[in-house]
Order: sequence, then structure tokens, then C-alpha cells
Amino acid sequence: MFSKSTLNKSKKRRLRAWERLSREELLAIRICDLGLKIKGTPLEQCIKQLYRELEKRGLVFRPHFWLSDEWYCPDGVPGVAIPFFLAHPRLRRLEQYFLLEVDGGNRNMCMKLLRHETGHAMLNAYRLEKRKDWRAVFGNPNSRYPDTYLPKPYSRRFVVHLPNWYAQAHPHEDWAETFAVWLQPNSDWRTRYQSWPALKKLEFVHELMSEIKPKSPRLTNKKEIYPVDKISMTLAEYYERKLDRYGADSPEFFNLDLRKLFSDAPEHAHNEKASSYIKRVRTEIIEIVERWTGEYKYRINEVLVEMIQRCDALKLHVSGKDEIMKPEFSACLTMLVMNKLHSGGFHISL
Repeated sequence: MFSKSTLNKSKKRRLRAWERLSREELLAIRICDLGLKIKGTPLEQCIKQLYRELEKRGLVFRPHFWLSDEWYCPDGVPGVAIPFFLAHPRLRRLEQYFLLEVDGGNRNMCMKLLRHETGHAMLNAYRLEKRKDWRAVFGNPNSRYPDTYLPKPYSRRFVVHLPNWYAQAHPHEDWAETFAVWLQPNSDWRTRYQSWPALKKLEFVHELMSEIKPKSPRLTNKKEIYPVDKISMTLAEYYERKLDRYGADSPEFFNLDLRKLFSDAPEHAHNEKASSYIKRVRTEIIEIVERWTGEYKYRINEVLVEMIQRCDALKLHVSGKDEIMKPEFSACLTMLVMNKLHSGGFHISL
């Protein structure tokens, strides 16, 4: 998540007993029994940086933070929950193992998420969504939160901050993303979004923050919803539920596409197995498809897992040279992922 020197400074402690367990043993531990805290972790330094950014903008508001199961800002709470796995390197590795990525797992992304969630917390703290001018700019805050959304990647009506064009998900997310871009140091948003309709939203945030920055928040509670010490499920249960929730709806019928890519002809029977080829290029291909679709690595990988299983069932082998196979395979996987998006879209996750 951070440099080794930073980690070493924050790791002057005795190892907990669970840190020595195998993965299988660790999964049996209840989350509330892990003894996790923000203090003394790199998260603490990120929060301090966020507070400095708010101070530099002249804002008196400071959200409070606690560890929970995910990133979120509950309604009626001027604070932010941070996923527990970011509080320990062993748990970040476990998250990486199951999801192929760690949401907020490096300092840059962690700060982006902190700024985004602070936007939600500020909305709660000052009841900004009740203002007519806020609604005129960002829309109806009471509109239904969809389970999925299908973004328009080339729209200039929204800022681009978090992956998957997240500002397009809901008026609240549009606000939080716009606030995050405005707050980020040296973002040069006036130049970056010059001639974009989204610039009007950024100008509104700038004017609104100038108005409220010396004012005390209307909401000042320090509630912690679903704190880590109350999460009684085991890590195994947590990941079972999380994979169910974030799992991709892999296409059930793409045998024809696989047969276009690979071959079951006898003359190719001694070539590399198609499943082995996919495993060999998996990391590289996921990076390419993620870049062009904006989809989460885990969901892309789910399609790949299904492809691997079907390739073995169909007894497929590589039939072409690597320089031909890679672009063909990337294009095929991108198509399958985009088909998924147009049949459902991105899941709301924050």
C-alpha cells in the first residue's frame, strides 16, 4: 500500500497470533476478533493528509472515520467507514487473493476514496441536498439508487475521478466525485475540464465551499455504523457474501466464440492447451480489458475462469501464433465484458 519505510515505521509492534495462521485458518477467524484499529496504520497518515487538504481550503468540517466492512458514508452521519482489510497488510493480501485487487490499496487510490467519501459526509453534515441551487446543479437527491448503471464513457457532463465513470451513477455520486476533484491538491480542474459542461458543477462546488467553509456543520454526531468490533461473521463468510454480491454474471453460452479463438482439430492436439494459454496471459489480458472497459478485475477474471473451464470441456488447443492470439483474445474478452455491461451495467459499490 505504501513504501517499505513507511510500513516499517508503523509496524513496531508484536505480531498478533492470527498473523501467523495459514489462509484456511485465518478465514475461520471472526472479523471482530482481529483487534483492528486505524491508529498506527498508514490509514492514519492518509486521514491526516485529508485533514490538511480541508484545512488548506479553509473548511472547518472534519469527518470522523472508523473501520467497517466497506467504504461508505451512512445517511445522517457526517463520517466515513473504511474497509477493515486496509488496516493490516496480511488482510490486504487476503483481499487481493479473492478479489484480484484492493480497493484503496495504494496511497493514491486511498486518498481518492477518502476525498470522495468526505464529499458524502459533507453533504450530510450541512444538509446540502436540501438546497434548491444544489438540486438545480446535481438533480434530485431522492431519485432511486439503482443496483447497476450503464455509463456513457464519453460524456463531458461529469467529472472523471474514480473508475467506472462513477459520477454517472446517481446525483449523490456526481456530487461526491465533483467535490473530490475540487479538493484534490494541484488538480488544475479549471484547465482539465475547460469546455466541459462538468466545469459548471466544479464552479458551483467552489462557490458553495467558499460560502460554508467558516460555518459549523449542522450535524455533528460521531456515530459509527457497523463498526469492525461488531462484525461477528468470519472472514470466510465475509468473502463468500462479497463474491456473491460483486460476482459477474458470466455469459453462459460462448462456445462458438471459443471455437473461433482456439481449435479442437486433431492437427492442433499437441499444441498448448487453450486453458493453459489463458492462465499464462491472464494478468496481461485483464489489465488491457480493465483499461478499455473500466470493469473490475474480479469480474473480468470470472469470465476468464468460465472460459478456462469451457476450454477444457471442449478440449481446445492454441492454433495460432502468440502475436495473433493476444489481440484476438483481448478483443473477444472485451466483447464479452461489454455484453455484460449492456445487459446490466456496473454495480453500485459505494
